[in-house]
Order: sequence, then structure tokens, then C-alpha cells
Amino acid sequence: MPERFSPTGRVLCIDGARVHAHQEGAGTDLVLLHGAGGNTRDFTFDLMGRLTDRFRVTAFDRPGLGHTDRLHTHGESPGEQAAILEKAARRLGLGRAVLIGHSYGGAVALAWGLDHPDRVGAIVSLAGAAMPWPGGLGPYYTLLSSRIGGALLAPLISALVPGALARRAIAGIFAPDPPPPGYAEHIGIALTLRPDSLRANTRQVNGLKPHIRAMAARYGELSMPIEILHGTADRTVPLKIHSRPFAALVPTAHLVELSGVGHMPHHARPDAAVAAIRRAAARAGLSSGRAGKGAADC
Repeated sequence: MPERFSPTGRVLCIDGARVHAHQEGAGTDLVLLHGAGGNTRDFTFDLMGRLTDRFRVTAFDRPGLGHTDRLHTHGESPGEQAAILEKAARRLGLGRAVLIGHSYGGAVALAWGLDHPDRVGAIVSLAGAAMPWPGGLGPYYTLLSSRIGGALLAPLISALVPGALARRAIAGIFAPDPPPPGYAEHIGIALTLRPDSLRANTRQVNGLKPHIRAMAARYGELSMPIEILHGTADRTVPLKIHSRPFAALVPTAHLVELSGVGHMPHHARPDAAVAAIRRAAARAGLSSGRAGKGAADC
């Protein structure tokens, strides 16, 4: 892996797995959880720098992505991901935190809140996956998440996909908003296109719906403040399928709809994202505090 895509933070050993955490700032703890195929660099591009004036911000690479190890080969559930990241958060000395999850990371944040409610002060969902959806995800996820497809297709995609095609894929995720200048270079496309990362991502996404269905049956347990930011033009995680029904189901949820915004609201409307995060912290009664003790690196 090129040096410029090396870990930017600390790599912890948690239950025999490496977990990468990038941390900046001081104060109330925020935890950032990236979306499918992403890594901490999605947040270090812009959002993190807008928060470190009053928060201690920790961005994690989720299992199998970035510089965090896979936990197994058949697709880590949101609950499994939340469990190991909660252990990493404790190792880092994080206190009761505001969890911010984008897309798939939103599902992990909700699982974290369900399974570790005493550790979660509030949740902020940025176009997060929250409810079961009709139909499947198409042949790409079905093939690449299979045993044979993962073995044969992942190395081919990794070796043959040109940078221009990868940039078009990024543009499609942002649409109708344009990607910020320099985003594709900063995010580290090479990290996403590694065969192991492709396998991990497609298996997580392809297996997500039954976990979401099981989580939805427990949403009545969520009592912490939840702020939701979702674009009306999001075609990746549609607002009407996920955030609207979730907000109608959970009394503590507050939904802000961003007219004409796509799947990356924290880039398209960063001021709105920061406002939602600050609102969540205030609703949770979380004030700035001293940073916890550090942890041994992996």
C-alpha cells in the first residue's frame, strides 16, 4: 500500500484484530463511522476539522475496511462491528459519546445504541441505513459476495478498474452534488479496491437487510436523542424508505430533510451536519470534559 494511504491514526489490538482509530481534538467524545466501502479519510477530508474546536473526535475504520481487520469472512453484522469498536473506544478511554454514522455506518451506530445504551449519549445519522428495503441489491453484490465471485472477481476488479472509472463511481455516490475537489485523491481509492476490502464490503452490504430487520424490531428500546440528516435526492439510501419511517417509529428521532441533496450530506451541507451533531450533544446533556487515558498500540 502506498505510504500516503498508510494509517493516519493509531492501530489497536482488540481481541486479536487490528482496529484503526484516527483521533483529534479535546472535549466531549464524538465517534465517526464511515459508510460502505469507505474509511476514516471520508471524515478527515473536512468534517472532523469542523468539530475539533469543542469535541474529541475519533473516527474508526470499520472491520474489513481501511486499516481495520476483518473479523471473519462471511460479512460482519452491524452488531459485531459495534461490539469490537466499543471495545476499542473503551481502550482509548472514550466516555459516553455521540455516535455519528454515515450510510452503513448509521446502521452500526444504531446497533451500538441498542447493545450498549449506557455508552451512547446520542446518535446522528447521516443518510443512514435504518429500515428494511424492498427487493435485493442487484447482481454486483450477489456475485461478489459469493464464495466463487469473491475469489475470482475481487482480484480482477482490484487489478483492472481504472482510476477514471473509480472517480465516476464516486461521482455517482455524491450525485446530484459534485464531489469536492481533491476528494477522490484524499479518500484513497486504492484502499477500497483491495481484494479483501471488496470482499468484506460486498458481504457486509449484501447481508445487511436481515440484520436491519432484526434491529427494527428493537427500535422501541432506543431512548437516546437521535438526529437525522438526509437528502431528498439520495438514491443510494432513499429517504422515504429509511429515515422517514424510522423517524415516525422512534419518538426521540428528529429528522432534517435537505432538499435536492444526495447521499453525502456531510460534504454537500457540512454546516447542517455540524449543527445536527451539536444539537445531539446538547440534547444528551454532554458537556466538554477531559480526555481519557490512552491505550497501547498494536
